[in-house]
Amino acid sequence: MTRALAPVALLLSALLLSACQKAEEAPSNEPAALVAPAGTDDMAWKEYLGQVVGQNQAGVTDRVFPYYLPMNAATPAEGDQDGKTMYDRQLENVAAVVQRTVLPGNMLAFGSPDSAKMADLIVTAFTGAEPTALKGSQVLFIGNAADNERVKAAVEAAGAKYIFVEAK
Repeated sequence: MTRALAPVALLLSALLLSACQKAEEAPSNEPAALVAPAGTDDMAWKEYLGQVVGQNQAGVTDRVFPYYLPMNAATPAEGDQDGKTMYDRQLENVAAVVQRTVLPGNMLAFGSPDSAKMADLIVTAFTGAEPTALKGSQVLFIGNAADNERVKAAVEAAGAKYIFVEAK
């Protein structure tokens, strides 16, 4: 009889061990660490920024409005009839949105390979905003740590929840 129980005991111990290994192999719920593109390739940066936005959408119940500036956005492009740069156009867009106010549950997401220029844009667009202009909404800034504090001050003065992700 003990010989008949030996294979059963072996089978049970093998099942227990395999169950333990499956528990150890379970993927963690931690998001993968993202790495910013080393160069200034627009497509790579837009893909990276989209992934960062995706990892930071907690609390967003409506829409995400992404704003991106390519490198050299302050230089007029060939063929621009009005002489405005991409920076000028984006600044007009963001300033208009902030002045109109942003509904709760929305997120404004900002990123660029030129962090300092994007920080300049955010600070300029948010300067003079009503203290409740972005109440209940979020602003995500993906940039360099050196630009964090000045952007944070401008965004929080408009009533938004501020989220910073360092592009590294």
